[in-house]
Amino acid sequence: MTTAVATRTVDPWKDLDWIDARAPRTNHAVVAVLAILAIATGWEWLVAVIAAQLVVGLTFGRRFCLACYLYFAVIQPRIGEGRIEDARAPRFANQLGAAFTALATVAFLAGLVGVGWALTVLVAALASFSAVTGICVGCLIYARIWGCEQCELPARG
Repeated sequence: MTTAVATRTVDPWKDLDWIDARAPRTNHAVVAVLAILAIATGWEWLVAVIAAQLVVGLTFGRRFCLACYLYFAVIQPRIGEGRIEDARAPRFANQLGAAFTALATVAFLAGLVGVGWALTVLVAALASFSAVTGICVGCLIYARIWGCEQCELPARG
């Protein structure tokens, strides 16, 4: 049995200004699951892994983002390309996730365990909300500050 590969209008590895709208939800689902696992087990090191993976993906591109690779190499070829959107808002959301998980890691290292877990819970909640509903709070913040053509909220005047 062969699997038909859908034709892509945007190359996910080269056209980094655009993204399949379902890709960020996959990334948020992975971040949410890992953050919830870290909270449930008390594995502070896993929060550092989340931060590192987000930073590596943001710095070196989608090929180095494990959740992106999962979506673009495994899932998208099977279900086809979704709606294409501007990648700036999801990238900003990932920057926020990287910042909060990095701050949580620093808090753990500094002995501020409560602060570290509070930041991790925030990341887990927002990533879970986005993965389940498709409403990305980081994207909404981006739209409110800078605006974008495809965002539902108007930019601040």
